[in-house]
Parts: sequence; structure tokens; C-alpha cells
Amino acid sequence: MAEKKSDLGVRTLSAVVMIAVAGTALWLGGAVWIAFVCAVAVIVLWEWIRLARKGTQNPAERGFWNFAGMFYVGASAAMLLVLRNPGFTLAPILTVLASVIAVDVGAYFTGRTLGGPKIAPSISPSKTWSGLLGGMLGATLVLFVAALLWQRGAIWLTPAGIAADVPACFGMQPCWYLQAPLLPLFATCLMTGILLAVCAQAGDFFESWMKRRAGVKDSGNIIPGHGGFFDRVDGLLAVLFVLALMLLFQPR
Repeated sequence: MAEKKSDLGVRTLSAVVMIAVAGTALWLGGAVWIAFVCAVAVIVLWEWIRLARKGTQNPAERGFWNFAGMFYVGASAAMLLVLRNPGFTLAPILTVLASVIAVDVGAYFTGRTLGGPKIAPSISPSKTWSGLLGGMLGATLVLFVAALLWQRGAIWLTPAGIAADVPACFGMQPCWYLQAPLLPLFATCLMTGILLAVCAQAGDFFESWMKRRAGVKDSGNIIPGHGGFFDRVDGLLAVLFVLALMLLFQPR
């Protein structure tokens, strides 16, 4: 029991430090944010390569995994930089971060409360279908609240104070849903929340699969009580990667 309490204390302290550092970098923006994102990306990529090396002995396959990691982590990091640039306020990036956190929180508490069938017990024994539904609900609520705030002008997408009629929102021109009536607005947030939760959970499963393939419990041990950076941002990486692809392949 004493060991568990000690571990909980370490985990709590590590979480507080991580939130403080990330929050400070996000608030300051500019070169500080760029340096923070690049540092985290390098660490995550290093952990990715370690997992890939342990998971295969084929040099060609290792090369493929290394390239895939650079593309996956690099695109996700670039998306973080896009969301935190002078053309946006903090609202877009905070909405994305809060939505991913809501997926994790909703999935954790719903899964523990309701239990039920596992999604893929051979990969991640703790993940349940009820947890996934809870994650969808959590993301939907965060998106709906953010959309209402945008719609009412309480927060803005750009420093100029544009709340609704922006030129482009990841391929949707204009952002009609920010001006939509309540029911269509909620329906849009629900569909987006479902997709976001599926992406986040897929990222979690993918990292779990890589760890099982490599025969390790955590992607690293750099964060006391939490494992590696990849363990902490697996779901966020997947969501950011999909957003990056949407931005890259949006109609011109």
C-alpha cells in the first residue's frame, strides 16, 4: 500500500510539472512554443524508433518504420505549430486539446463504471466499447460548448475577433456550422466528436500494439510514474495527424 501511495505521489507531481511546462509554453507561444513542440517531437520520435527496433530485426522494415515515424510525428507536430500561430487565438488549439482530454476522461470513467465487452483485449485489455462511447460523449460536449461560445462571440478564432464567418476551416468554406441553429450545431459536434474519439482511441491502440510488438510495458521511462512521452500523447498525435491530412488535402 505504501508503494502504491508513493507511486501516486510521483505520478501526481510529474503530471503537475508536465501541465505547468506545457501550459507555460503554450501561453508564451512564439519561439518558446516552437522549441517545446520540437523537443517533445524529437523525444517521441526517439521512443518510436526504439519500439520499432525492438519489434523487428529486418533492416528494410526498420527503415520503413523510421520513415513512417518521421512523417507521423512530424505532421502532428507541424499541426500543433499551425494551431498556435499569430493567425489564431488560443481557442482552436485549446479546443483540440480539451477534446482529446475529454475522450480520455470520458472513456476512463465510463469504462470503469459500466465495464462490458473489450474492444481488443489482446492489444489493450482495459479498453471497452462503453469507454469508447463515453469518450465520444466527452468530446462532443467539449466541441458543443466551444461552438456555442464561438457562435455567441465569447471566444474568437482570430485575433481580429472573427467568431463565425472565417474563410476556411480545414476544407469547409465557410464555417457554416458556427452559425447553425442549435440542433444542427449539436449534430455536427456529435459527428465530429465521434470521429475525434475514434481517432484518439485508434492512436492509443496503435501505440499499445507497437509496445506489445516490442515486448515492453512503456514507450520509455523519461517521465517518472508515467512512462514515456509517446505514452502520454498517443491519442493526441493521431488526432493532430488526421487534422494535418485534412489541411494538406483540402480543396483549393
